[in-house]
Amino acid sequence: MDDLKPNIVVLDGHTLNPGDLKWDGLSEMGKLTVYDRTSPEQVTERAMMAEIVFTNKTPLTAEAINTLPALKYIGVLATGYNVVNIAAARTRDIPVTNIPGYGTESVTQLTFALILELALQPALHSASVHAGEWSDCPDFCYWKKPLIELDGLTLGVVGYGAIGQAIARLGRAFGMKILVHTRTVKETNETEFVDCQTVFTESDVVSLHCPLTDENQGFVNAKLLSQMKSTAYLINTARGPLVNEKDLAKALNEEQIAGAATDVLSVEPPSKDNPLLTAKNLIITPHIGWATRAARERLMKIAKDNLCAFLKGTPQNVAN
Repeated sequence: MDDLKPNIVVLDGHTLNPGDLKWDGLSEMGKLTVYDRTSPEQVTERAMMAEIVFTNKTPLTAEAINTLPALKYIGVLATGYNVVNIAAARTRDIPVTNIPGYGTESVTQLTFALILELALQPALHSASVHAGEWSDCPDFCYWKKPLIELDGLTLGVVGYGAIGQAIARLGRAFGMKILVHTRTVKETNETEFVDCQTVFTESDVVSLHCPLTDENQGFVNAKLLSQMKSTAYLINTARGPLVNEKDLAKALNEEQIAGAATDVLSVEPPSKDNPLLTAKNLIITPHIGWATRAARERLMKIAKDNLCAFLKGTPQNVAN
């Protein structure tokens, strides 16, 4: 990189920063242009003169990368970097960096918000009260669904990175027994490591926190769901394609399991015919686990730090 400040383009900045944050950290480092959204067809035109390109979900295909003559660095404004053709970037010696670790606290918080919503149904009961059902009730209280106490139940955690470990700690605080399935067992006196089938068979709540790989795509399928307790819940705040959505919808509609909650889907935004949109006893949130202001501020800072490290010749968090 020469001594002149580089041209920096953010292709899809709106999701990270819809207006409540500042881009000052990046603008101090070069001539910054931020687009709220960029279609795949607009990438070449908008990034033609950029040495630095940041993307969140706008795809950078091999074709797009090879049409950007000035490109020297790609920063992904997320942990997952599958939107970038890593091989094409590597061929041109263009580092691709990602943002690890910024959302642990926020994703953990959402995971337990979903667990507690399934267990106690506060939104359902609030809507009932606002609809006048409490005012018309002959008794001093009522409940519309069984209310579940977490203490003493078993929480199964699939994946034991930073988020999985945080989920386990919080589960223990609620008095839950913890079972963990992970590829890499970490020695601890507090955690029982078991195979995947045992997690699904014995847990009252199963929570997914593993990365998506070719091997585990759709691994939560009809067979695995059929082995869960009929009173159990499934939580997915990891990656949508981990779950076979048609199989989960069927399991919910046939009451094979008591309920589920997901912050992620296989395709986002979902098509209107996604079977989960009409499934029973399912909470769906629009991929918001990462989106607290605190998490997005951390993400922005790490993105700046990644670029600083690259400009100094010591790139960090390089995915390729």
